[in-house]
Amino acid sequence: MNTFLGYTEQEIASFGLSVGLAAFMLYMVFIVAQLARESKAGRFGTFILFLVLTLGMLGFVAKLFIQWLLDI
Repeated sequence: MNTFLGYTEQEIASFGLSVGLAAFMLYMVFIVAQLARESKAGRFGTFILFLVLTLGMLGFVAKLFIQWLLDI
């Protein structure tokens, strides 16, 4: 069996999908916050920026949650 540092390809992919993608999503939230702050968007503008720019991430998290529910 092919392994890399004692981990199989499936274990590495699973780690990357869970931890790596979560870190990338948090970084994207940080970018949206910086964008709102630098543009001086105000409360409503910041809300709209977060709503629109993070809606795709919310859909991805919802998909993972639905898959988890169906696997139970």
